[in-house]
Amino acid sequence: MKTKNLILNSVSGVLVLVFLLLSSCKEKVKKDTTDDLRISMTKDSQEADVKLSLAQWSINQMIRFDSVDPYTFAEKAKNWGFTGLEYVSQLYPADLPNNEYSPEAMAKFIEKTKAASDKHGMENVLIMIDRQGNLAVDDAKERDEAVQRHFKWVDAAAAIGCHAIRVNLAGSDVPENWKKNSVDGLTKLATYAKTKNINIIVENHGGLSSNGAMLAEVMEMVNMDNCGTLPDFGNFCMKRKDPKDYAAGCAEMYDIYKGVAELMPRAKAVSAKAHDFDEAGNETNIDYTKMLQIVKDAGYSGYIGVEYEGSVLGEEEGILATKNLIIMASEKLK
Repeated sequence: MKTKNLILNSVSGVLVLVFLLLSSCKEKVKKDTTDDLRISMTKDSQEADVKLSLAQWSINQMIRFDSVDPYTFAEKAKNWGFTGLEYVSQLYPADLPNNEYSPEAMAKFIEKTKAASDKHGMENVLIMIDRQGNLAVDDAKERDEAVQRHFKWVDAAAAIGCHAIRVNLAGSDVPENWKKNSVDGLTKLATYAKTKNINIIVENHGGLSSNGAMLAEVMEMVNMDNCGTLPDFGNFCMKRKDPKDYAAGCAEMYDIYKGVAELMPRAKAVSAKAHDFDEAGNETNIDYTKMLQIVKDAGYSGYIGVEYEGSVLGEEEGILATKNLIIMASEKLK
């Protein structure tokens, strides 16, 4: 009986020891995995042979709702491991009626953005222009006024060392009219921008501009060296269920991979849009490896702009998750 108890006690002791060892290993694996994730989330993009810029719209809520100074953009982007900056005009409030900016406001923008980017050793890449008029509208006078309102942003881009301004092609809903108007507006704007050594680039940004084939056709018709595209991975909704309610969803979506492939031949910038992520860190609706392969196959070697627009993660966390995903996906390219 004593022998039997001794054996049982010995077996129990061994089992307890094995359990403790397994628990220790499991905890170590969990800790190591967490540490690896933390490290990879903050890994510098230069380690992965990819140039990453940050789209200022990724921190639009900080600026619009949390009173964050837009002129801290360069410092924040530097701290998050980026080397390039993509500004958003509407995050610098207009000081005149009808979304107009005075010469004093533009001078302040130029002086302060240049000082901040120089201080933090950042490269100014482009300015995204909004609310400055419709470049593809049917009314010729209104279209010309919109073109002229963009001139000051061309000047500002040149002054701070950007290579481009991003414009939108809103206007007519009739395809043939839209193409004709777009060619007219872009040609006039690009002609002025050429004198400043600035590119005019168009993003797929809703409506007919999200039809990749149609926007590519407009680029061919304009046929100017300083007029190109900014393919955005996620902006291919051509028609929304409710134009007044963005959350209602998309009624007509263009194929996102086809669209990016069609826009890449004349791409002078690329926008990596992200909203939500799964447990593995992948974007839930966009295959980033597939997208980046399309970008690489087109021979593109410029900046890839991170633009996080999700609502589940906070802006900083979402920015780092998008950055991390690009780095991981880029390492899988052929």
